[in-house]
Amino acid sequence: MKRRGWKELSSIYIGTVIGAGFASGKEIIQFFSIFGYKGLFGLFLASTLFSIVGAVVLHRVYTYKIKNYEELITPIFGVRISRIIDIIVTLFLLIGFCVMLAGSGAIFKQEFNFSFNIGIYIMSIASLLTFMFSVKGVSVINTLLVPLLLIGITLIGLIVVFKEGLIFSNYQGTEITRTGNWVTSAVLYVSYNSICVIVIMSSLLSIIPSKKAAIKGGIMGGLGLGILASFILLTTLIFYSDIYKLEIPMIGIACKLGRWASYSYAVILWCSMFTTAISSGFGCIIRLTYIFKTNQKLIAFLFCFATMPLAKIGFTKLVSVFYPIFGYVGFLMLLFIIGNIVIKQGNKL
Repeated sequence: MKRRGWKELSSIYIGTVIGAGFASGKEIIQFFSIFGYKGLFGLFLASTLFSIVGAVVLHRVYTYKIKNYEELITPIFGVRISRIIDIIVTLFLLIGFCVMLAGSGAIFKQEFNFSFNIGIYIMSIASLLTFMFSVKGVSVINTLLVPLLLIGITLIGLIVVFKEGLIFSNYQGTEITRTGNWVTSAVLYVSYNSICVIVIMSSLLSIIPSKKAAIKGGIMGGLGLGILASFILLTTLIFYSDIYKLEIPMIGIACKLGRWASYSYAVILWCSMFTTAISSGFGCIIRLTYIFKTNQKLIAFLFCFATMPLAKIGFTKLVSVFYPIFGYVGFLMLLFIIGNIVIKQGNKL
């Protein structure tokens, strides 16, 4: 495959993270907006951590010619612990894909008055078609859609800020939640997102052209996520008292700008779900293909078919229950991976 540059790497990074929870505003409210203006500090910390994680993982993948995340974690955790982590990560990717399917169903039902199931089927079929082209398919979709998502979310955010001003309905916020304070909340947010990020990035060796591109792709991806999240955070802080209980808060905000904005953001949200769905799904399919030693396309077909019933559990339940749990798992993984790299660099000095 032709090796491109840091822009493609950063697009895949952003596309992996910006899914139903992110673009809907649900995650941003849960991890940042709830703390009021302090959530802005938390977001800055999260963006910085995203940049560090992206640069470190991509640099390691390129330097050690890592082809999958098993090659990344086994030298760090050992064979036995790596097997346990493998099970947890595969389960996370499976649930992540189901969350995106459920989110698609919610959008089709809420915004377009279609059946919840139709939204699930369309997302599943679109994902399957992408999986047929393996990592190239994932790369092309992210490269095409992520710039549109950047423009769309930024535009909606700017309109709200200029129209309403920076007057937060939730200024003080709360001091502590089940994710802790704004510092621990930011760390957990990066941690649980990093589970999928690590899996996807460890399969990108074929499109990393150089060490410089690997580092820059990770840093720019983290900054891009920070910019996108900041516009969502500002709008949710402005309208917090009106939308914090909504299942899809950002569409509730878009409705205040007019029906055109509501429909437009519904499309943006669906596209963001799609980019994360193919990242989570592809990561899980790679693992299942390795475990069962069979054809990847067959696994992809069975995977998309089997996950549709699981998606019917519901978007909000899946996000609120599983994401904080996986945040702690992701934190431990990141701690060991970064710690291992620091120790190795120290030994070289």
